[in-house]
Amino acid sequence: MGVRPHVVVVGGGFGGLAVARGLDKQPVEVTVIDRQNFTTFQPLLYQVATSGLNAADVAHPIRGLFHRQRNLRVQRGEVTAIDWDRRAVRLADEREVPFDHLVLAVGAVATYFGVPGADEHATPLYTLDDAVQVRNHVLERFEAADADPGLVDEGELNFVVVGGGPTGVETAGALAELFSVVFRRDYPTLGVGRARVVLVEAQDALLGPFHPSSQQAALDTLRARQVEVRLDEMVAEVTPDHVRFASGEELPTRTVIWAAGVRAHPLAAALGLPTARGGRVEVGDDLRVAGHDRVWAVGDVAAPRDHRGGGPLPQLAPVAMQSGGHVARQIRRLLEGRPTQPFRFHDRGTMATIGRRSAVAELPGRVRLSGTPAWFAWLGLHLLYVAGLRNRLSVLLNWFWAYVTWDRGPRIIFGGGSDGGERPAPP
Repeated sequence: MGVRPHVVVVGGGFGGLAVARGLDKQPVEVTVIDRQNFTTFQPLLYQVATSGLNAADVAHPIRGLFHRQRNLRVQRGEVTAIDWDRRAVRLADEREVPFDHLVLAVGAVATYFGVPGADEHATPLYTLDDAVQVRNHVLERFEAADADPGLVDEGELNFVVVGGGPTGVETAGALAELFSVVFRRDYPTLGVGRARVVLVEAQDALLGPFHPSSQQAALDTLRARQVEVRLDEMVAEVTPDHVRFASGEELPTRTVIWAAGVRAHPLAAALGLPTARGGRVEVGDDLRVAGHDRVWAVGDVAAPRDHRGGGPLPQLAPVAMQSGGHVARQIRRLLEGRPTQPFRFHDRGTMATIGRRSAVAELPGRVRLSGTPAWFAWLGLHLLYVAGLRNRLSVLLNWFWAYVTWDRGPRIIFGGGSDGGERPAPP
């Protein structure tokens, strides 16, 4: 093991990186393991999917974030098993990484709630690959319709977004803006006004955690931008060329974007850890995994409890970042011979944008904003958390350009086109 304790962090997302940063200059060695060599700013993936940003704008090399942290190294690899007796993480290529403390921060994956065909024919929006796939697919639908306008009657330009949470609302609003402003000029003979964006939500309101006034503001804004919002509606089946709703109606479409929820990464269950609803790892008040003294879980894969007596905290970036910082502090306390402390999440607000100069924001102190003030608050907060100065400048430049010119960024189909609408198998 060496003289200094070894902390292994599995996952390079918000939670994992917060743990790593919190252990800077501490008497430990830190290893971050991730399948990719980059971290993704997931809240802006929908902008990559809707041609607002380049893929590289929301991704940053993990190693580049830690040039000045001398006690950290990064390994690219996929964790497949853990030898609990020997305290070692096993990777897919048979390498082993020993640990004194292990932090699971592997995030989540899309969940389809058993809807037939959704896994095969809908595209989630949770990874960078997903976002690029959506962008390619949307562009391909317009290219196909421009070549053969008769396809519009067959649903070629019907775009269904499933899920009325922040991701679904933001994606639907961005698509509507892309079509009405940018594609109207890109495809002048197509009649882009025939394109439909349909947002489907199983509950009777959008943005479930928000106040009713914010929910109504989002609904009114989306409908004003010609988004067809269907509340109290469920998807019963997804096929390559249509969506069937629980009401029995069938809507022809070749594009279904799935933003209806996530479940914990299946690695947690595969490792035999105790899990709660949605496959999330059960953790104690200090975020240690039940039954494992030096194993911790943070972010979307964990199920920390709300200290105010509520249920598990939501799977959101602020929870991941705060829980990661908390675990780093608890590891430091244990090294100093002090007891751990319970995790206390501090809600600093929730936001969702619906397009240009339109957003809703709920801040501490029951402060609720909508419209332009909320939009500027959303822009500032997200710009602050984008990783890397180059990325921040690039995002700011893209946003400024879009605002001034009413234009969008990369409307380019990469990779030679898709397979006709179905999501490729994961690598």
